[in-house]
Amino acid sequence: MRGWDKHLPGRILGALPKRQWVKRLQQLGRGLLVRLWRHVEGNSPATRSRWQWTWVGDDRVFKKHGRQLGLVGLWYSGQEHRVRLGIDGLLLLVVIGEGKLVIPVDFAVRRPDPEGFGRPCRDKLTWLQVMLDRTWAALQRRCPPRPPPLVVADRWFGDSTVMAQVASHQQGTLLVEGKRRDVFQLPDGRRVTGQDLRARADWAWRDSPQVPGLRYARLTAMSPTYGAVTVVIVDEPGEERDYLLCQATPLTAPRLIRAWKRRSWIEHTFRTLNHLLATEVCQVPGEDADYGHLVLRLLAGLILLYTARVLFKGRMTMEEILFTLKHYWRFLDSELLEFHGLSWDLRPGAA
Repeated sequence: MRGWDKHLPGRILGALPKRQWVKRLQQLGRGLLVRLWRHVEGNSPATRSRWQWTWVGDDRVFKKHGRQLGLVGLWYSGQEHRVRLGIDGLLLLVVIGEGKLVIPVDFAVRRPDPEGFGRPCRDKLTWLQVMLDRTWAALQRRCPPRPPPLVVADRWFGDSTVMAQVASHQQGTLLVEGKRRDVFQLPDGRRVTGQDLRARADWAWRDSPQVPGLRYARLTAMSPTYGAVTVVIVDEPGEERDYLLCQATPLTAPRLIRAWKRRSWIEHTFRTLNHLLATEVCQVPGEDADYGHLVLRLLAGLILLYTARVLFKGRMTMEEILFTLKHYWRFLDSELLEFHGLSWDLRPGAA
């Protein structure tokens, strides 16, 4: 656009160091959780223990082209099923209820192939532990006591050390999708693998009253890797049979299944923000500006989605709000906005 300083966004986003950007996201997310908790903290202990908050952890490779920054590297993209060039970001969300509220509470970026002594590099498992520990500690200081977190994550976060830490430090439960190669010893002495759990049909199936057509089987087993575990085999119409895994827990299978289904909200969050603020077209020259863009993207999505929900007064589901936003965003008129970067692939007057 004529007269537009293309370096201005980078200077603005890089005005704060990356720690300040992440700290701002943490403060906003934790503040929302504290305010929500104060509405139920006066209830009975039984009611407080049933407070529906599900912690969701996942990572995403943000597409990035152009100049090589220290954060850009080759990462495996689960969405595209291949290794691609980009920035690998890890996000921790808290989902309230069945997706009524979705709150980002922490964010981190992994550094590829770091060099030198004391290099700041952590793998996915370590970063998840760090984000859970610092978020839980901050919440406990501000409004104890809280019900223990139920954390759901992809199979790549299924590590015995992380499960044990969630159980010991937060008195919570880490629920992950099981792997095909896992080995379990059933109480009757049978030895089964994760593939057997998916393939065999001679389990004690139960019907789910919440999801018509869904069947599940709950097993207690011993694992040489995880110790005593709870296994929930899920058989849903139109979906490939799968199983969920966590340390031995008294939580019921329907509650674990409902928590696992809330994991999809992290995908909704990432995909919506990909439409609203595209990382691949934000070519900034520094690491602080990259962090600023990614965190600003999360904050903008949080404000936009919650504002939309308030305007609709709860009459639309979050899925409908997301679909509407993504649909109408495609038809923005760049001339009216006087900013071609918002609709770079459209002709002027496309609306």
